Amino acid sequence: QVQLVESGGGLAQTGDSLKLSCQFSGGTFSNYCMAWYRQTPGQEREFVGAMAWSGGTRWYADSVMGRFSISRDDAKKTAFLNMTSLKPEDTAIYFCAADRNYVKVRQSPAYWGQGTQVTVSS
Repeated sequence: QVQLVESGGGLAQTGDSLKLSCQFSGGTFSNYCMAWYRQTPGQEREFVGAMAWSGGTRWYADSVMGRFSISRDDAKKTAFLNMTSLKPEDTAIYFCAADRNYVKVRQSPAYWGQGTQVTVSS
């Protein structure tokens, strides 16, 4: 069974950078597309970005385009979300997700992590 564990969240100030990590286990990492989502209280989970298999295409939400970037290290079975120029509206719980399908990973991924809190103060 695939398991995902996020880390790297915390408190930041406007304009700061943070890098989230997602440790993958329970499967062959290189077979999976990886995504990041975020959620604030009372809101639906929002797609942030996704990356196909290693070296593949990346997709980003308009709200983070040019500020956030997704990468992966297949040897370490880890996906990353590098967040720069953080804004207070980026405050949310960030979730890592995985799916074998590059369409499903952006819509309804099969596997989810437990989330990590990111708080950006003004």
